[in-house]
Amino acid sequence: MLEETGFRAPTATAHPLAELLACSSQAADLLSGASRVLEFDASYVVFRQYETCRGLYLLASGSFARSAIRLNTRLALGMARSGELVELAAALGDGRHTCTLTALSPGSLLLLPMTALSRAFDVHPPLRMHLLEELAREVSRAYTACRLSRCEARTRRMHAQAM
Repeated sequence: MLEETGFRAPTATAHPLAELLACSSQAADLLSGASRVLEFDASYVVFRQYETCRGLYLLASGSFARSAIRLNTRLALGMARSGELVELAAALGDGRHTCTLTALSPGSLLLLPMTALSRAFDVHPPLRMHLLEELAREVSRAYTACRLSRCEARTRRMHAQAM
């Protein structure tokens, strides 16, 4: 049944997120013990916009596409690749996914369940601030990319009008 949906049982049990977060050993043990490796076939929808967030995701391998519906328009939000934390806003905010994540190639991710993440925040409060700082950097990068693409589009329009 799971194979029909594009989901495959995990074949590895790596726990790199605790090391990346540089949190206390107690919080790291908690996160490592609760994390799960999930593997996906191409075209598998990992989660959908507005669904309840199951946790924080670290992409381990493969390519994934982010998309969202805004003002009745489907938007391609870009690619997500290995090493990226995905859905910080959902995990730290209201618990609802802000986008849809679809596997473009076979891939895997590390899932840190919300319950373990909440306990890790209690055990090591600076972890929440660290993740909020990363979210702020993510928003800043997206804002900069958006501004650059608008400037580029404006320059193309001006160049086309000048011809």
